[in-house]
Amino acid sequence: MTPDELHERLRAQRDLFNEEHSTRLHRAISWWRAAQEQQGNADLQFITAWISLSACCLTDESQPGNSSFLKLIEQLVSLDKEQAIYEMLWHQYSGSVKALLKNQFVYGPFWEAQRQVAVNPTAESHWKERFERSSVEALNCLSRKKVPELLALTLERLSVLQEQVIGGGATFNSRVNREQVETGSSLLMTLLPVVLNIMLEHPHEDWGTLAFPVVSN
Repeated sequence: MTPDELHERLRAQRDLFNEEHSTRLHRAISWWRAAQEQQGNADLQFITAWISLSACCLTDESQPGNSSFLKLIEQLVSLDKEQAIYEMLWHQYSGSVKALLKNQFVYGPFWEAQRQVAVNPTAESHWKERFERSSVEALNCLSRKKVPELLALTLERLSVLQEQVIGGGATFNSRVNREQVETGSSLLMTLLPVVLNIMLEHPHEDWGTLAFPVVSN
């Protein structure tokens, strides 16, 4: 499945979509196309792929780590009749997902603790205990085949990585975060066509309100 094929489907089915959903998919497909054009450049592919995912899934109410985001993920998984998301997480990228979830450098509270210590060297932080609990929770999701929860946790980790990269907190093409960026890029490039296809096939589902709707001059 290519961006052009999805775009043609979108055009052919345009009458089935309201303007908001059509706009969401048009934006997401355009950024997925841009991500595909970045083959060989993991940093730029990761960034453009994340923007495509954001166009699909992120609204003012739905952000990685909150209940609205988990609800959206549950909705996607329930509509994934071919179990492509399960296949991706448990077979195609099982090892990569485990490594990502056990990596403290894509765990938000780790960086919060570093900033606190920089301001107050004597500040106490419990990020390690929280990280251990989170890792155990993630591995339990993996062993018990809790697809929505595992996908939500994985994307929560990737959201920390994208904040770091887009926020200028990493060197371009750095060896330091190469594994995380390459893993994130590959995961998103596999996930995106699945998500886009589900949204194309279910135009009447409630996919949330666009944070930036089209506004006429």
